Amino acid sequence: MSQSASKIFLITGVNSGLGRAFAQGALNAEHCVIGTVRRDEDATAFAALAPGRSFALKLDVTDFAAIPKAVRDAEGRVGSIDVLVNNAGYGHEGVLEESSIDDLQRQFAANVFGPVAMTKAVLPGMRARRRGHIVNVTSMGGFITMPGIAFYCGSKFALEGISEALGKEVAGFGIHVTALAPGQFRTDWAGRSMDRTARSIADYDSVIDPVRTARLAKSGRQPGDPSKAAQVLLALVGAPNPPVRLFLGEDALGLVEQKLKGMKAEIEAWQTVSRSTAFDA
Repeated sequence: MSQSASKIFLITGVNSGLGRAFAQGALNAEHCVIGTVRRDEDATAFAALAPGRSFALKLDVTDFAAIPKAVRDAEGRVGSIDVLVNNAGYGHEGVLEESSIDDLQRQFAANVFGPVAMTKAVLPGMRARRRGHIVNVTSMGGFITMPGIAFYCGSKFALEGISEALGKEVAGFGIHVTALAPGQFRTDWAGRSMDRTARSIADYDSVIDPVRTARLAKSGRQPGDPSKAAQVLLALVGAPNPPVRLFLGEDALGLVEQKLKGMKAEIEAWQTVSRSTAFDA
């Protein structure tokens, strides 16, 4: 790749999982990457990946007040950000009735409010330059749902909606916004990275326990390859007309298509009721 085609990426959560794969893929393609991490040792390791092109930024995306200055400092050190990838986040597993409002607030802080704060920090520069691409890593759980991860799905549904609306707000400025929605990828998301609420209400055992057991058993054996997701990201940000939403994985596509079919059938079954609420002529 020629130097003129290289971009500056800001990717959150690059110490592991998809974030690490995204960063490594961009570095391998000769781009520059500013990667957010929370620990000194992770900062040192990331900076060593490609000296002069990999820049660690110590930042917790839930420290909203710190984000504007951190982004300004990073741009002052590295250059204007071409691509923001809001990847940092985590999964909360727990029955809604058993989970606390604090659990919900933490989930939304990491998965919704943090990405919005990061987006607000890069938008003025992108708008002034009349170019840029914001990629919000959502999930197939931002369109389909599963029992036991209501807070997670809620956060990803929220980020999907924000992404779609934002894309309409900034399209006239040459800024693209894409919700990148992976299915199951071979990361630690379902293992050490997941926050689990302890079970306490026996009535939910038959619904939740099999799902939790299956998720734990599949951890480390998921079908999705993070390095291939990184290649998709590079193709996405290089496309002249990128999609508003892109699902990754056969599992994601299958479940989404199944839901769309069910939605269509339900809409048709209830359309008379839907149309019944207008004032009489």
